[in-house]
Amino acid sequence: MRMPATRDGLWGRRVVALLVAAAVAGPVALGLSRLPSADKLNLNPPVWLLLGLLFGARVLARRWWPHRDGRLVWRVRVAGRDAVESGLVARRSVAGWVEVAGNVVVVGVFAAGGLNALSGGPPSTRFVRPVLLVGATAGVGWICYQAARFTGRLALTASGIRYGRQVYDWTRLGPVGPHRRDGRVEGVWLRPTDWPPGEPDPVVGGRDTAVSEQRLIAAIEHFRSRPAAFGVGLPVSAPEPTGG
Repeated sequence: MRMPATRDGLWGRRVVALLVAAAVAGPVALGLSRLPSADKLNLNPPVWLLLGLLFGARVLARRWWPHRDGRLVWRVRVAGRDAVESGLVARRSVAGWVEVAGNVVVVGVFAAGGLNALSGGPPSTRFVRPVLLVGATAGVGWICYQAARFTGRLALTASGIRYGRQVYDWTRLGPVGPHRRDGRVEGVWLRPTDWPPGEPDPVVGGRDTAVSEQRLIAAIEHFRSRPAAFGVGLPVSAPEPTGG
């Protein structure tokens, strides 16, 4: 495992992300640890009902297309994967935050059902409950850490395009274009020039990003041949797409 450099400038952001993760995972762990035993309260029917509702809500959420009128915003300090740089940032959309919250709820509900079911099992299951509790707490913490760790959902910096934890070098990118799924434009197709054959080309942006595909394409195409513009220390602005 590659350890992060001690002088990469990201430790402050890591600490903030850890605090956010602890602020959410702590109460979740406390609530799960205080669940009543199965002989006092059977949570299985409510858990299955809630999981069904969550599944239905996620299906409907995928069909919901939020209005995304955000713009790429200049930031002097953009916390990326390996360094802090200047660049343009696209924040997470409402749909993106709903997805993050939904993932936390799903982990918590699954854990609640499992802990409740194990509480009425044989004595050997008493060793499984702490493992499940720790696993659920770690899962919730990791989801929250990932959401708080980076500046924005997507960022354009001198080193490349960062989407989530993935970074794509400018020198590897060909002309980009809209990515279509089920007849709808969803995300920007990067088309790297040296991408492994048979592997699907990466797609950035989409419904979890508050900036539309048209604005992302215009910005990426503009800076693809001039990424050094981000490194001069002066604010830059993203161009508007043709037609506004």
